[in-house]
Amino acid sequence: MGMKNYPPEFKADAVELYRSRPEATINSVAADLGISSETLRNWVRAAGGSTPRGRRPATSATPKSPLEVENEALQRRIRELETERDILRRAAKYFAGETRW
Repeated sequence: MGMKNYPPEFKADAVELYRSRPEATINSVAADLGISSETLRNWVRAAGGSTPRGRRPATSATPKSPLEVENEALQRRIRELETERDILRRAAKYFAGETRW
C-alpha cells in the first residue's frame, strides 16, 4: 500500500484535536480520524509537541464545586466537537475537490 498524502490543514487540525483532549491517547484520536497512530505521533512531534504516555490535566489547589467541574467538562467537550466538525468539513471539501467523475 502506498503512502497517503494529507493536506497540511488536516495535519494541523489533527494535532490540535489531540492537544485539545488531554484525556485522549494518540491511538484513540488516530482511530477517530481514520489514520495510523504512528502518522499522528509523527505529526505531533513535527509540530513541536511531545507525546507523553500518561497526560493528566493540571489540578488546582482549591476544590471546585460540582457545577464548575461539570461546566469545564462541557466546555471541553464543546471545543472537541467543534474541532472534529471543522476537520470533517475540511476533509469533505478536500475530497469533494479531488473527485472527478
